[in-house]
Amino acid sequence: MSTAAQAPTHVTPSAPAPAIERQPLWKHGLAAAVVASLATTVLAAAASAAGISFADSTGASIPIAGFAQLTLVFSLVGVAIAAVMARKARRPRRTFVRTTIALTALSFIPDLTFGFDTGSAATLIALHTVAAAIVVPTLAGRLAHRR
Repeated sequence: MSTAAQAPTHVTPSAPAPAIERQPLWKHGLAAAVVASLATTVLAAAASAAGISFADSTGASIPIAGFAQLTLVFSLVGVAIAAVMARKARRPRRTFVRTTIALTALSFIPDLTFGFDTGSAATLIALHTVAAAIVVPTLAGRLAHRR
C-alpha cells in the first residue's frame, strides 16, 4: 500500500453556460395563440367531417375559419391579461391562472345557451378547453410567482 501523498487536484469551474435568451411574454403568447388557433381549427374541421354541425337553433353555423379567428383573438386577449397581471398583480401567475380558469368556464355559457345540439355544444366546450390548455400554461409559465 502506498502512503505517498497525491497531488492536489484542482477543480476548475466550468465556463458559465451561455445565458438563455428569454423571449418576451408577448412572443410566447403569440406563438401559443397561433398553435391554439391551428389546433382548434383542425379539430373543428375533423368534428365537422364526423357530422358535428356547429349550427345553432336558428340554423346559423359557425364557419371553420371562425374557429381560427376567434381562438386567435381571444388568445391575444389572454396575452394582454397576462401582461397586465405581470405588472400589477402581487401574485401574477396565480392570479392569471385563476382568472383564465374562470374566463374559460364562462366561455362555455354560449355553447350551452345558444341552442346548439348536445354534440355541437360538447365539441365547442372541448375546443375551448383545448385552446386554454395550450395558451394558459404557456403564459403562466412566463409569469413570476410573486412580484
